[in-house]
Amino acid sequence: MRTYTIAAALLISTIFGCSSTKNQSSNKGFTPLFDGKTTQGWHTYGKTFAGKGWVVEDGALHLDPKAKQNDAGDLVTDKEYGNFHLKIDWKVAPGSNSGVLFHINENAEKYHQTYSTGPEMQVIDNDGHSDGKITKHRAGDLYDMVKSSSEPVKAVGEWNTAEIISNNGKLEFLLNGVKTVSTTQFDDNWKSLIAGSKFATWVDFGVFTTGKISLQDHGDEVWFRNIMIKEL
Repeated sequence: MRTYTIAAALLISTIFGCSSTKNQSSNKGFTPLFDGKTTQGWHTYGKTFAGKGWVVEDGALHLDPKAKQNDAGDLVTDKEYGNFHLKIDWKVAPGSNSGVLFHINENAEKYHQTYSTGPEMQVIDNDGHSDGKITKHRAGDLYDMVKSSSEPVKAVGEWNTAEIISNNGKLEFLLNGVKTVSTTQFDDNWKSLIAGSKFATWVDFGVFTTGKISLQDHGDEVWFRNIMIKEL
């Protein structure tokens, strides 16, 4: 019995050890964008500080509508990124809507919102928010431009792992390890995607090859954690 117990313990240790090594290997070269304790490295779009609605708790950035006091807004990175691989965990409260945006030009006087210039990976409660009833507005979609090839999103309240890879115009989205979007930015097809979307008449939407990354304040409760990036 003792031999079995020791053997089982060694097996479990080996399994978890291999899993830990694999995770460390898959994150090699990535730099944290969130330290799990503060909003350092982030600020509200067009401002120099992070709004009070963004609360850091339990190692996550929590957009808490009750704490907003009209002081939140979309968070953006202090730094700009061109070619990158972003990893981020998110979860939403029932009925919530948010997003992760990128290649944002933070000229707040000219472009009043992050989504004025930045494409978005949709973050949403598919069945609990009215926007989820619209094609190309569901979790894992390139918002209003490309429909997700599948819907590997987890149940509301559970953590999802999203990835955005933008490299020399090639754009890929992954959700929970499943590729949901694959397209090319800045070419004629990209222009056609924009022309067929709600952004058709928006000057300078989706044209910037570098820019800020943003976590959207859509007025709903959402959490983000394990935010990391590799510049390509």
